[in-house]
Amino acid sequence: MLRVETLGSEGTMSGELTQTTAPKNPLDTLEEMVSANEWVFERCGDDEMAVEFPGHWCGYHLHFVWSADLGAIHLSCFMDVRVPEKKLAQVAQLLMALNHKLWLGALIVSQEERTPVFRHTHLLRGTPGASPEVLEDLMDIAITECERFYPAFQFVTWGGKNPKEAIEASLLDTIGEA
Repeated sequence: MLRVETLGSEGTMSGELTQTTAPKNPLDTLEEMVSANEWVFERCGDDEMAVEFPGHWCGYHLHFVWSADLGAIHLSCFMDVRVPEKKLAQVAQLLMALNHKLWLGALIVSQEERTPVFRHTHLLRGTPGASPEVLEDLMDIAITECERFYPAFQFVTWGGKNPKEAIEASLLDTIGEA
């Protein structure tokens, strides 16, 4: 049993909460979804799955990890852009600016591959598990943000633009509808 302290009517801390069962493994549901869409994937174990997704700008490598202990699913979406060593400082500045534009998740550059990665962890504790809609949203957010920011990384790494110019050239905010 977990002990949770809450404020009672007299302003004192009290209360008890029983631990709920862990949500079911969302990778089982994800595997069904990915198979139905005929995407290339590999189930690397009970708690890990890799999916290849064909994007507009490049192919994306999505890596899912399920932690039953935390009741959380973690997604990393790798972009197919290798950052040259000499551009790491400029890309770090770009990351800071782009992360301010994100509502969920964060962009990093993986140290091993030096590729931009969108990362997000979704907590499922207290739920029966991740619905197909939650998993679809998780993938949609990752891929949408990668598609949105991919040109900015290209402009900095290969186009000779500084981070401010890359953002201006790649992120057009449209007003109204055509």
